[in-house]
Amino acid sequence: MNYWLAKSEPEAYSWAQLVKDGRTAWTGVRNFQARNNLRAMKQGDHVFFYHSVSDKQVIGLACVAKEFYPDPTATEGDWSCVDLAPVKPLPHPVTLETIKTDAVLKEMPLVKQSRLSVTPLTKAQAARLLKLAAGKQ
Repeated sequence: MNYWLAKSEPEAYSWAQLVKDGRTAWTGVRNFQARNNLRAMKQGDHVFFYHSVSDKQVIGLACVAKEFYPDPTATEGDWSCVDLAPVKPLPHPVTLETIKTDAVLKEMPLVKQSRLSVTPLTKAQAARLLKLAAGKQ
């Protein structure tokens, strides 16, 4: 299993909307590195859902429900999307401030390449996010 982080502005598409929808196509990615990350996702992979811009926190855990396929919102170019489904909300969202100061998490692409909307996580980073989200240090 692989682990990922997907970012969305809550005003554009929030965790609550994903939960309400039950599943969504993760469309609109127009960065080649992020697109390649989408293409590397496998069904069942865990995806941490991050609210960017206003909230700046990891708020939920989703999974890849369908592997990559052509992005139907792309009018030109070779773009892809995946389907995501919610798994569970995080009881204690993990803030960007916490991520930046945590020994394990400060090396996440979220910190190093903050403009990428879809990034890989290591197994250790995923485990640390889950531990912090459970309220443990």
